[in-house]
Amino acid sequence: MKKIGLLSDTHNVWDEKFETHFADCDEVWHAGDIGSLQLANQFESFKPFRAVYGNIDDFSTRRIYPETLRFTLEGVDVLMTHIGGYPGRYDPKIRQQLYSKPPKLFICGHSHILKVIYDKKLECLHMNPGAAGKYGFHQVRTLLRFVLDNGNIRDLEVIELGKHG
Repeated sequence: MKKIGLLSDTHNVWDEKFETHFADCDEVWHAGDIGSLQLANQFESFKPFRAVYGNIDDFSTRRIYPETLRFTLEGVDVLMTHIGGYPGRYDPKIRQQLYSKPPKLFICGHSHILKVIYDKKLECLHMNPGAAGKYGFHQVRTLLRFVLDNGNIRDLEVIELGKHG
């Protein structure tokens, strides 16, 4: 069993609430637009950290973190990228990979809109944690927390950090 803290679109903003809300998590995952290698290092020093780069991330971040990350943890096949779309409207760059070998959990960011949708066609849970940073059109900063346990995704929690301003 692993408890996961998931966020995206921090845009180089560290919030001490990350430490509070992810304190009991085993890993922290970031779905892109980290903002800087310095911020990524802050996450790395806090918890085991998995991340993909986003469209605002610079070359130094892109050298360390991939555009797409696929792995299995606790029996759950996970695919994570920054720009992924959502069920029925997946981004063309990821669509082929999704349809040829659907993961059990597909994670993306980019839209700044929190969405959790089960894709019946792919038998895949899609998660977008919204935006945890202070830049963008979103009104409320959000995070997700959930548990991976023996092939199951459970105990999903939405955490609101407050207004982005």
